[in-house]
Amino acid sequence: MITLILNVNNYVLALTIGNRNVFLCPIDEINMNKNIQPPVALQEPKVLEMHGDKRNDPYYWMRDRENQNVIDYLNAENKYLDDVMSEHKSFEEELFEEIKGRIQEKDESVPYKSRGYFYYVRYEEGGEYPIYCRKKESLEAEEQVIIDANIEAKDKKYYKVGGLSIGEDTNMMAYAEDIVGRRIYTVRFKNIATGEILTDILTDTSGDAVWAADGKTVFYTTQDAETLRPDKVWRHTLGTDQKDDVLVYEETDETYWIGVRRSKSRKYLVIDAGSTLTTETRILLADNPTGEFVPFIPREKEHEYSVSHFDGYFYVVTNWEAKNFRLMRVAETADTTNKANWEEVIAHRPNVLLEGLDIFKKYYVLEERSNGLVHIRIIKWEDGSEHYLDFGEETYSAWTGTNPDFDSEILRYGYNSLTTPYSEYDYSMTDRSKVLLKQQKVLGKFDSNDYEAKRLYATAKDGVKVPISVVYKKGLELDGNAPMYMTGYGSYGISYDVAFSPSRISLMERGFAFAIAHIRGGEDLGRAWYEDGKMLKKQNTFDDFIACSEFLIEQKYTSSEKFVINGGSAGGLLMGAVMNARPDLYKYIIADVPFVDVVTTMLDDTIPLTTGEYDEWGNPNEKEYYDYMLSYSPYDQVKEGAYPHLLVTSGLHDSQVQYWEPTKWVAKLRQENTSNNFIFLKTNMEAGHSGASGRFQRFKEVAFEYASIFAIVTPDKMHKIDR
Repeated sequence: MITLILNVNNYVLALTIGNRNVFLCPIDEINMNKNIQPPVALQEPKVLEMHGDKRNDPYYWMRDRENQNVIDYLNAENKYLDDVMSEHKSFEEELFEEIKGRIQEKDESVPYKSRGYFYYVRYEEGGEYPIYCRKKESLEAEEQVIIDANIEAKDKKYYKVGGLSIGEDTNMMAYAEDIVGRRIYTVRFKNIATGEILTDILTDTSGDAVWAADGKTVFYTTQDAETLRPDKVWRHTLGTDQKDDVLVYEETDETYWIGVRRSKSRKYLVIDAGSTLTTETRILLADNPTGEFVPFIPREKEHEYSVSHFDGYFYVVTNWEAKNFRLMRVAETADTTNKANWEEVIAHRPNVLLEGLDIFKKYYVLEERSNGLVHIRIIKWEDGSEHYLDFGEETYSAWTGTNPDFDSEILRYGYNSLTTPYSEYDYSMTDRSKVLLKQQKVLGKFDSNDYEAKRLYATAKDGVKVPISVVYKKGLELDGNAPMYMTGYGSYGISYDVAFSPSRISLMERGFAFAIAHIRGGEDLGRAWYEDGKMLKKQNTFDDFIACSEFLIEQKYTSSEKFVINGGSAGGLLMGAVMNARPDLYKYIIADVPFVDVVTTMLDDTIPLTTGEYDEWGNPNEKEYYDYMLSYSPYDQVKEGAYPHLLVTSGLHDSQVQYWEPTKWVAKLRQENTSNNFIFLKTNMEAGHSGASGRFQRFKEVAFEYASIFAIVTPDKMHKIDR
């Protein structure tokens, strides 16, 4: 097949490709033509062979970020998309102002108290970035600005503050900043009391910095330069050069990542190492920073555990002989942390997943998941009496918040649902009263009573019931004519909890229903739900999503002509797999930073995340996994056929899903697509996996996405709404 090279001296070559004519003329002249032509990528033969199987990848050349032809192609794709959408630009801008108009620009987080100071984050009107602040002892005290990210971000295309860590004297602070979006941070130090920025600079870090008890020693992690896997922990002494820092731990197993923290009790420094299915914790007394970190217990394959310290004991959330985890404890004495000395505090339950633990002086708090919902359980140390918080909605999400004070009898927790904005509460664990500290303010005419949320269940191919959370404006007729926007993820055991979204109102006010498919591969219904959607059972993830789609159509929530689906990262893999399997079910698919070139990526151990994910996807160096992954890999399974409309997003500096995966996918789909539907690629040339860094910049991305949805699916809904 003959193809063409883009943007050579601002020209494209005159060729006929299939039934499409591409004329020799400047790119700008093509774009002024009403029949705007998409770019067509150069093909270079590249045969990839494994296990006797040969795959031709004509777009392999796109992996070279330094190749100007790659940059030109990405720019040409962006220009094509902009030109196609240009007639809808004013509506896109209206949507942005509409979405932004629901957000209270001048805002402030609920303060939390730690070691004598109240810490909070606030936003000023017109500000894109947060201002980190604190007040001593009282909220009436004078404000100290720790970092004003608006100042730091000035003249930078991307800016994000990483970990903030306050030293032992509460005046010295370490903070990290990323100015590219590739999650490679520089750690700096500041004396909050004087405003002095120290000369100490730690470059190429993972973003975390943890203080020892002496107030002058800091531990931090760095990454492998090529794979970006956090693999080393260093000790730095204030006033010295980074080149003199001491390597205290190196993780040589390339399937593991590491992180460093300090226990809530502040007695221990902790190094956590983990792969997909195995973890290991190392501990060191915080007042002995030059000592050696020792394993809490040695790592064992498929043993996951996390350690908390309190009042002479270590408390361990563990899956040892407990698929859904249980809580154990062991006395804080020498040579006793091995499992033989553990005693059970909370037993394993087959229908309840133990997700988290927070410890207070008089109580301990468990986050548990059952029936797809989080439940917060409070237990009194003294007598074992317990109770659960009551949330009173059919579908919601809840979590314990920032609770750094051991002595407090107040639990800070968060809550929201598809109809209830993000809310923070203080709950008295003693008298069981609660105080709403803050609820996200939605400006305009929003009333949560105008919307209805439901929990539905679809039946998967193998008979399993799959939950679906749905929300829409009351009065919506379920006659099959309403447009639907559904999203899903289904990987890494990450549960897709419901969440309120002010921007989503723009869809629902124009007649859309919104849904989340709680598919296997996540942990929504416990550990088994995860295990049934990974490795050699990954197909269940895709089948579940298709079953949810078919169910919503059968129940007349929507039709295939008005069905929009979205997923990002591993959720982008989901989008590619279901599109290949059932392109007829959907009108428009949006795949954000999608992981779609599964086999090639998982065979390349130089790419970030690859080796650490063999326990999630399998190792394609083994033929069984190679064949299975190949069977669903979206890029490899592209075949000639009619595809729905597609928008694919990417980030040039993405450290999680390399930009070339979505880029190659789009090029190959264009080559094989027999429909007249649009296939778009939108690459953020200045950001990474998480997109734009500014507070409102991300809403511009949402407004663009929504404008494209309305233009393609419901052009009759492209109008202003009363807000």
